[in-house]
Amino acid sequence: MKQYLLSVYQPDGNPPPPEVLEEISRDVRAVDDEMRAAGVWVFAGGLHRAETATVLDPRQNGLPMLDGPYVEGKEHLGGLVIIAVDSLDEAVAWGRKVARATTLPIEVRPFQGEAGD
Repeated sequence: MKQYLLSVYQPDGNPPPPEVLEEISRDVRAVDDEMRAAGVWVFAGGLHRAETATVLDPRQNGLPMLDGPYVEGKEHLGGLVIIAVDSLDEAVAWGRKVARATTLPIEVRPFQGEAGD
């Protein structure tokens, strides 16, 4: 089996209203439960807002700590799921389920250095 990262990209700004967020949370838990039952779930987690990030930049003297996200953008990494599946097609199928549940774009990427590279 090969591991894939399903990156959840969320827009900057305020989260959805509570009634919308409750439905999304329920749908995400259902997909998480489905992945666990299928034996493909490795790890998943949501992240705090992008402005809570601390960036360490080795290109600057003293490796300073900088506040905020590394990249300025309208969307940032908001969470991630790691799955172990047999093929990219299977990873994409799970990515679609996560996208529907989160209502957000999902990037599917394989990890390097694993069987099949």
